[in-house]
Amino acid sequence: MSEATHNAAPDEPAVEWGYNYFNYFTEIEEHFQRARGTGLFLLSPLDWALIETWKNSGVPLEAVLRGIDAAFEKWRARKRKTQHINSLAYCAQAVLTEAQAMAGAPAAIRPVAPPFSLDELRTFLDENAALLRRRGGAVSEEVAASLERLAAEAAEQYQNLEDLERRLTALEDKMIAAARLGQSEEDLLAARRDLDFHLRPCRSKMTAEQLAMVEKQFLDRRLLESAALPRLSLFYLR
Repeated sequence: MSEATHNAAPDEPAVEWGYNYFNYFTEIEEHFQRARGTGLFLLSPLDWALIETWKNSGVPLEAVLRGIDAAFEKWRARKRKTQHINSLAYCAQAVLTEAQAMAGAPAAIRPVAPPFSLDELRTFLDENAALLRRRGGAVSEEVAASLERLAAEAAEQYQNLEDLERRLTALEDKMIAAARLGQSEEDLLAARRDLDFHLRPCRSKMTAEQLAMVEKQFLDRRLLESAALPRLSLFYLR
């Protein structure tokens, strides 16, 4: 999000990110880095899973940014700072509080151009289709064919990105289900150990519901990466 968009005048209607805004991941990453004061700080796999959980749960981008600020303000006010904030999980409760505060005030929608062009969208769909064709397999071929059809209809799809995002999410879910069937017991155990390692310092900062959603997103991301499968969501089109 540009500085002008983020600091819109009070009388301007807010942007509904789920409708026409696809820089959710990038904005949160950059805002956390600024709040932490370390631009080169890299988010962990758990952090990315947490962001995806917020996105899928419909947490407004503004609620996440406010929650990050609130968490850092609370941390800076502490007399004794035993450790730095090294994970977005530290901000999870503050983000939830901000999301609940904003729940009763739905944002108005104003037209905002997507952060990618029609050509970039078509390339994104074609490249992912080609990757899946090279990978082979019945499900990969099926998903690739669907992506090729969407690419051929890119001009039409560009007019309704919300519906396109739903289609891509469904295709990604199909890939995940197929990949999970082929996952060995050893691979699943390794993924669970990695999950426990990343979650151990953060469990006390999240609710049981949050933990369950983060665990699912973490394992899904890990599975796609280990299977060399692409992310299809428009949120990954940068």
